[in-house]
Amino acid sequence: MQIGFIGTGSMGSILVEAFIQSGAVSPEQLVVTNRTPRKAEQLAESYPGLQTARSNREAAAGTQLLFLCVKPMEFKAVIDDIRDVVAPETVVVSITSPVQIRHLEELLPCKIAKVIPSITNYVLSGATLCIYGDRMTDEDQARLELLLSHISAPIRIREEHTRVSSDITSCGPAFLAFFVQKFVDAAVAATGISETEATQLAAEMTLGTGRLLTTGGFTPASLQQRVSVPGGITAEGLRIMQKELCRVFDDLIRTTHAKYDEDVEKVEARFFRP
Repeated sequence: MQIGFIGTGSMGSILVEAFIQSGAVSPEQLVVTNRTPRKAEQLAESYPGLQTARSNREAAAGTQLLFLCVKPMEFKAVIDDIRDVVAPETVVVSITSPVQIRHLEELLPCKIAKVIPSITNYVLSGATLCIYGDRMTDEDQARLELLLSHISAPIRIREEHTRVSSDITSCGPAFLAFFVQKFVDAAVAATGISETEATQLAAEMTLGTGRLLTTGGFTPASLQQRVSVPGGITAEGLRIMQKELCRVFDDLIRTTHAKYDEDVEKVEARFFRP
């Protein structure tokens, strides 16, 4: 299977490298292009056999699977470039959440999917969110999820849940890293433990907690209950967090959704400008 990538910025390059490093594909199966050619060339230098294309049309032509890894406001120009070179059986995959399936199905003659990756895919972990257009067959979906399963846990969601799901899987690593950083900063300031040591402890804790919540059989609520002894240190810490942090998460979801709605409106205007 020939796989194309239009856009090799942060997330595009993560997917390319993860697919190769996981053994899901060989470099020879990939053709990439970027509006800054040097970025595509650097990937080709790192992975001999990987092909670079000089244009979006060249990257799209002849591919069975085409990932569009560009910013929302760049999508319309890319679609205009490729619409007459993608075949009906080609699967075009958007990784950009504000661009809706219907936007792409109205303007392209092929099969459409939306996949929201995460930086955690770089270490062959985390989730990828999968949303499918009406032209995607069960076989198409299974083939794409098999590819994604080499670097993640593919999870099907409804498109109306894209934003909140992305908050958890894609924005979540940054949010969790912020929490860990503040935890480390407070520990260093209060006790004099070195930042290096505290960060190592926090990182191992985060990794272990993830395993407990995935393969360990715990839910977030049951894990808190198991660790917390009534009247103990953990219980007192949880009491403070319950008091101080709950509103933060409500505000967080409201803020990310407001930004998403704004981005969707901008995309609508760009795609369907009179």
